[in-house]
Amino acid sequence: MAKVRDIMQKNVITIESIKKAHDAAIILKEKEISFVVVVKEGKPIGIVSERDIVRKIVADSNDAHATQLETIMSKNFKWVEPNASIESAVQKMLNNNIRRLVVLENENLAGVITQTDLTEFLRSKILINATVENIETN
Repeated sequence: MAKVRDIMQKNVITIESIKKAHDAAIILKEKEISFVVVVKEGKPIGIVSERDIVRKIVADSNDAHATQLETIMSKNFKWVEPNASIESAVQKMLNNNIRRLVVLENENLAGVITQTDLTEFLRSKILINATVENIETN
């Protein structure tokens, strides 16, 4: 059975909690990503997404240069362990209506798993199963 560690992204972009919203926006643009993990003393404490910046900075006409990340980040982020099953990760994402999960190992950031990662995994699994079924019927 596949585990989260098998499909998670290990190279996670992080940003220090003392930074401003503008700093996060620059990273999102430069790296062409949709979120960053906010860390404090090396430990993940939140997530800032493009959606957070649009809803909490742009839509409210706040100053991105003055707004602390800690005021706009999602603090109650959901997480899984690397040894969690893919099925449990999918269930957690569905139950919480979220697009990504932080992967923690001993409270340290080990990676992230996103809807895209899950879709690619499931697509591969479906293709493999269809191929096996096709071989068995011939």
